[in-house]
Amino acid sequence: RRVTEILRVTRPDLILTSAPSDYLCDHEMTSLLVRDACFAAPAPNYRTGAADPAPAIEHIPHLYFMDPIGGVDREGRPVPPDCVVDIADQFDLKRDMLKAHASQRNWLMRQHGMDDYIVTMERWTKKRGAEYGLAAGEGFRHYLGHPYPESPLLEEAIGELRIRRRAAAR
Repeated sequence: RRVTEILRVTRPDLILTSAPSDYLCDHEMTSLLVRDACFAAPAPNYRTGAADPAPAIEHIPHLYFMDPIGGVDREGRPVPPDCVVDIADQFDLKRDMLKAHASQRNWLMRQHGMDDYIVTMERWTKKRGAEYGLAAGEGFRHYLGHPYPESPLLEEAIGELRIRRRAAAR
């Protein structure tokens, strides 16, 4: 209900969220919460419980899932993206932002005994990009469950020069 209220207040046309199948349960729960909130946000009779609720939005937003870690689900099966965005120009910024995520580093050290999450991200981003002829890439999968919008809004917003589509048809 809280996520639905946030969507009603912000009124997005496009949402990027975590993959529904990933190595970490909080990524999966975030994906589920966002997907369900997108569906509920335009429903006029759906009550969020907010003291001063925002009105229902006009339509379900376009929903895209980010690549799961390593491009695989929790069972290790590949999760191919529908499109990959060229992020070569933003790669250093992505690295700096991840480095600033101190709580993530501390948790990974404590939980998994690993401190190479920056190197892992760099390796993965370059590998995903290379699969599509790019120096660095971020993959996204367009959620097309009924009645979510099917038009390629992310691809249109980013533009053909910065995006590559999966070769095989759905």
